[in-house]
Amino acid sequence: MSKSRRNFILNIASIIVLFLILFLFNTYGTDYQIRILNNIAVFIILAVSYNLVNGICGILHLGPNAFITIGAYTSALLTMSAAEKQMTYIIQPLIWPLSVLQAPFVLSLIAGGFMATIFALLISFPVFRVRGDYLAIVTLGFGEVIRVLANALQSVTNGPLGLKGLIPYTNLWWSWGIAVITIIMVQKLIHSSYGRAMKSIREDEIAARAMGIDPFKHLLLAFLISAFFSGVAGGLLAHLITTISPTLFTFFLTFNLLIIIVVGGLGSTTGAVIGAALFAWGGEALRVVERPMELGFLKIPGVPGMRMVIFSIILMLVIIFARRGIMGRNEFSWDWLLAKLRLGERG
Repeated sequence: MSKSRRNFILNIASIIVLFLILFLFNTYGTDYQIRILNNIAVFIILAVSYNLVNGICGILHLGPNAFITIGAYTSALLTMSAAEKQMTYIIQPLIWPLSVLQAPFVLSLIAGGFMATIFALLISFPVFRVRGDYLAIVTLGFGEVIRVLANALQSVTNGPLGLKGLIPYTNLWWSWGIAVITIIMVQKLIHSSYGRAMKSIREDEIAARAMGIDPFKHLLLAFLISAFFSGVAGGLLAHLITTISPTLFTFFLTFNLLIIIVVGGLGSTTGAVIGAALFAWGGEALRVVERPMELGFLKIPGVPGMRMVIFSIILMLVIIFARRGIMGRNEFSWDWLLAKLRLGERG
């Protein structure tokens, strides 16, 4: 059997095993466990798509919260009925045709992704005229502009009141299904000629240009794909928490995504997946340190916010002892796993 065929079979088998595990959790798991698994999947989508720009292309992009906001509001508005919109928009009525439009959940996710992509295309021309810190500032400013507009445009977003009572369409099948699609598509892109060109731009843009590679074309492609999946993830997030407002999409969300891809390893899709899983699960697991504990004769009172202190310490330790992140720029491969298993058998 050829290596490519073997890897394909192993990939399909691993996806089947993943969805069998999800089926067991969906059937026998608690609502809390299912919620954490959904959170992990959404953060995987965000981290993998964000890593495409920051890690593969080497561009410091600080505005993914803007695309998440656009996707979340677009998807939410399309799934709400006309009666729900009329009851929600108290101060100012929702503008036409959004006031009468309604679409199925899957179409609303695609629309959220496309709206985010359109905004990404519009800002790409001024964004890619600069590099380095200047590009980071421009994208950071775009994120803040979208957040301010979400507060101000009451006839579109309902302003600070936000949108409440959304139907919780997001489940394990939607979230993890899209997460798997995101990983596959991004990996296919990375291993294509476009992906190799993106990596060459990351290493030396001048040399890449001298070899006939158009930096704008390749950076734009990565930027648009990242924006699309960020918008889709925003729609999933909106229908997971069922309540959205501008305060949910601050720079803190971007900061969390930056932590995830740095800890996982910039330029590694595997690292982005691991970082997202550790972030989403670890944040909940550390809640135990905020509860009162009795250790024999010693009583430790619960300290609100302590989990973030411990989380920050863990983050510093990872950065100190693994400066390139958990995976660096390495990726998981079946060859590596099978080689390790063979060594274990010999031992």
